[in-house]
Amino acid sequence: MPAMKNCQHRDIMGIRVAALEWSQALEQLNRVIDEDRPQQIFNFLNANNTNLAMRDPRYRQGLMRSEVLPDGVGVDIASRALHGSAFPANLNGTDFIPALLVHAARPLKVALIGARPEILDRAVSNFKAATPWHEFFPVSDGYFDLSDSARVLADLAAIDPDVTLIALGSPSQEIWIDSHIRPGHGRVVFGVGALFDFVSGAVPRAPRIIRDLRLEWVWRLVLEPSRLWRRYILGNPVFLCHLLRYKLSGAGRKSGLPA
Repeated sequence: MPAMKNCQHRDIMGIRVAALEWSQALEQLNRVIDEDRPQQIFNFLNANNTNLAMRDPRYRQGLMRSEVLPDGVGVDIASRALHGSAFPANLNGTDFIPALLVHAARPLKVALIGARPEILDRAVSNFKAATPWHEFFPVSDGYFDLSDSARVLADLAAIDPDVTLIALGSPSQEIWIDSHIRPGHGRVVFGVGALFDFVSGAVPRAPRIIRDLRLEWVWRLVLEPSRLWRRYILGNPVFLCHLLRYKLSGAGRKSGLPA
């Protein structure tokens, strides 16, 4: 269930998304990590993930059982169309997770699952260099059998991490988290997509000016056209069609979620 206290949420095509400033989000997450609360799961919603949720009920279920944070210009467009304004902040995982580690109130045990072995190792090294007061544990790369996860889960439980970062790609990571992650596998658990690719340096971030213009998706498309053309060239118009249908249906006004 959503974890944020005293936090507004917005209905983005039936998915409850937290509306927070950066400072509020960091404060709330520190509180979740430090207080004696039940385990909390966090995922991110962008335009591509919204498209996935519209056609994959199991994935949608995993999202709706977690606290969802807004990621990217697509959900801002949706928020403007449905609620009259963009989200207060773009809490994308690539920026938010490193910021959370920098601003953590105490040293943490951080477990990592996902990506190729060499990328996972480099991500751990770079996390350690940036925030050496935390302990980082590479539990597994992303190439284990997702249907037979006993060893990975046992290793995770042995660490008993404060924060667990799972990078298996969507929709696999959200479904795997919802199916397998339980108390003892991390006080706070994030599905983080391509985070390790960026932290490791395997995929370069867009220059700051491109990010400020909200065009990082164009940068990624130029870098990886064969992998990402469907997501952006086809997926963005599909997302806008879903948004138009949702707005015309009036479903957001009937959801009962705070605007």
